[in-house]
Amino acid sequence: MTDVDTSPPTAPAAIDAIPLRHPWRWVAAVVIVILVALFLWGAATNPAYRWSVFSQYLFNERVLTVGLLNTLQLTVYSMVLAIVLGVILAVMRLSANPIFKAVSWVYLWIFRGTPIYVQLVFWGLVPTIYQNIRLGVPFGPSLFEFNIQALSIPFLLAILGLALNEAAYMAEIIRAGISSVPEGQLEASTALGMSWGMAMWRTVLPQAMRVIIPPTGNEVISMLKTTSLVTAVPFTLDLYGITSREIAAREFEPVPLLLVAAFWYLVVTSILMVGQYYLERYFARGASRKLTTKQLEALAKAQIQNPGM
Repeated sequence: MTDVDTSPPTAPAAIDAIPLRHPWRWVAAVVIVILVALFLWGAATNPAYRWSVFSQYLFNERVLTVGLLNTLQLTVYSMVLAIVLGVILAVMRLSANPIFKAVSWVYLWIFRGTPIYVQLVFWGLVPTIYQNIRLGVPFGPSLFEFNIQALSIPFLLAILGLALNEAAYMAEIIRAGISSVPEGQLEASTALGMSWGMAMWRTVLPQAMRVIIPPTGNEVISMLKTTSLVTAVPFTLDLYGITSREIAAREFEPVPLLLVAAFWYLVVTSILMVGQYYLERYFARGASRKLTTKQLEALAKAQIQNPGM
């Protein structure tokens, strides 16, 4: 007679269910996608946007060859002048000379403490304030004289106004970058026989660029958009002036022309952001312990060639 197993049957092993990770993130993402889709649909079907006018003037010759070109020139010329002046002001702030430090501090106090629009309006009024420029001997004969009002220099005044304002911010960025480098780097370089200028150029500035490049890239992008304020000078041949003042006033279509200006601002800003990314990556070499793909490949090849490493 065989024994009958009277023990209760064992329950099958439970299958562990994998919970959905971060469900509220997915809910938020779906909501955002729906809202964006609704906005795009509303913009595409709203007749107020006048997309036909937008497409008509998007590649308009005057918009590109005059407005966009002048905006790029204002940005480049103003930033170059601002960086050069910013370096001078930063060195003055770091100088042991109290007069240099005081002059630099007052400059930063004035140009950072007043709105850029007010400064541009002032520079536009310079030909009215100083109508004639005379150079000569004090209390003596005049050697040289010319009438500023006879000159058409709104473009130069716009560059000057933008550059002088931006130089105050660049001075603080450069000063922060130089101060971030340990003083021992400069001392070690001078101990090796380098002059102060060579030590700054070969040792301090390359390390300071890691701190200087990111905010400088942001300032370039900000300068590109700030050029839309040069109508205060007045200079109306920039991208914003051509689209939103000249063409929009003639066609009575402000909305699509504003979209044209915004489109080209966004295109140039995107290009600048890509350039900023590669500059940051270039100057960040050696700052991270993480090896790049080329470094890993070189290390693996060296281990194959020399197994005893």
